[in-house]
Amino acid sequence: MRLNPGQQHAVEFVTGPCLVLAGAGSGKTRVITNKIAHLIRGCGYQARHIAAVTFTNKAAREMKERVGQTLGRKEARGLMISTFHTLGLDIIKREYAALGMKSNFSLFDDTDQVALLKELTEGLIEDDKVLLQQLISTISNWKNDLKTPAQAAAGAKGERDRIFATATGFMTPI
Repeated sequence: MRLNPGQQHAVEFVTGPCLVLAGAGSGKTRVITNKIAHLIRGCGYQARHIAAVTFTNKAAREMKERVGQTLGRKEARGLMISTFHTLGLDIIKREYAALGMKSNFSLFDDTDQVALLKELTEGLIEDDKVLLQQLISTISNWKNDLKTPAQAAAGAKGERDRIFATATGFMTPI
């Protein structure tokens, strides 16, 4: 499938960042796939020096397939295409010691989070799934704001925040 002039410009633009912003089904993946091919074939980059990061596993899989079809397996070898989460996990797995972590760390999915918080908040929060989900959301907000459990406790406003801060006091930050 051919690229329109705007897409072609995005593919060939290599002197700085380039935002590809468009609606669903408009050809963003095609642009990125062609850009990767252009960087390798037209600009002399090695595949192992290129990283393409997307939001979903589906998009990452699709991009890998398309790049493989465009370049061939040999030419695409070493290219890193992943989701932000997978990239982060790969970095943590590689750098766990520098991060002060143990090699046998584990990640929690949504079910694991609820189960752990249920156990940690026994006596503070009754078996209230809505409240546990609110706690998960609150912890996420605190982490986004780079707050430690102590900072969260110090800034607690109201009974619910105090309970949540107390609950997070049982957790060890990584």
